[in-house]
Amino acid sequence: MTLSNVLLSILWLALITYTVLGGADFGAGMLELFAVGPSGARQDALIVDSMDPVWEANHVWLIFLLVVFFTAFPPAFADINVILFIPLMLAVIGIVLRGAAFAFKVHGIIERSQVVRVLSRIFSVASAMTPFFLAVAAAAIASGHIQIQGKSLQTNTGSDWLTPFALTIGAMALTLCVTIAAIYLTLEATSRGDTELAEAFRKRGLIAGALTAALGLLGLLLAPSEASFLWNGMLDHAIPLVIATVLIGLAAAAALWFKRYGWARILIVAVAASLLLTWGVSQFPYLIPPDVQVQNAASPQNTQALLLIGIIIALLIVVPSLWFMFYVFKVKKVAGVDVVAHHPPAEPAAE
Repeated sequence: MTLSNVLLSILWLALITYTVLGGADFGAGMLELFAVGPSGARQDALIVDSMDPVWEANHVWLIFLLVVFFTAFPPAFADINVILFIPLMLAVIGIVLRGAAFAFKVHGIIERSQVVRVLSRIFSVASAMTPFFLAVAAAAIASGHIQIQGKSLQTNTGSDWLTPFALTIGAMALTLCVTIAAIYLTLEATSRGDTELAEAFRKRGLIAGALTAALGLLGLLLAPSEASFLWNGMLDHAIPLVIATVLIGLAAAAALWFKRYGWARILIVAVAASLLLTWGVSQFPYLIPPDVQVQNAASPQNTQALLLIGIIIALLIVVPSLWFMFYVFKVKKVAGVDVVAHHPPAEPAAE
């Protein structure tokens, strides 16, 4: 295996990690829209409490993706950012709005309920923007409609990411994120002994999972005509992964239906990983089909070697740190210690 293929594999693993961690955060934001009824306030509180310690930390993987992609495959990185500037910029705007709204809502000193509701809506809508536009951009790349001849980009930036196939994949990303978040929150509510909330999130997970399956099927029906390059690659060497994705998805649905929440979490992570692996294998060895291959876009060998060393050092630092962070905030729930409690500001000292 060449260095460029090793770096591409690392990129794909980072993409999977960001999907199952960051995607859960985006899905939880969208679930806030449905935090209504008698238990609405408790649903919102559970979402906030589950996300608060980690909502920004998960973006480490997005930063990792961008840095490694830019360094390992600079021509492809540049082309994608030029061609798909609009959807990628909208995704970035979603991240900014989402982060600002969450910070002001949870940590700001806001007494007016109307302001809190506005911030909640901004948080929810922005949580939908980012995964939708990232998936739309990915679908535009996978469709094979972007042609690059030398330094000339042969594309229509206004329509390549607005095709029915791309929009379907964007919608599928939304429902997948909601499914992941609902399953995580179901397990979280169960660990706290709140069966009512667990049941509410379980039902939403089943609905979102069914929508994900339906949109996936629609995407497959559209692929032969709108993403023929991806379709042919899938038929050639990714059929086992497609079958595995379907079977794992059914198993995840069964686990959620029969309230085996631990298994449901493991299986929904496997579904997301299998979906992304199917895309990667179907498209390989192209970064931007049908013209830009991995080897053609790779940086010099010395750069790749140094990058790989840097990645190993970074992961040795970042992965244990993230694990410790998750461990700390899980232990506090078991021990009954609220390490993320929101304390009111201290009263000013008497003169």
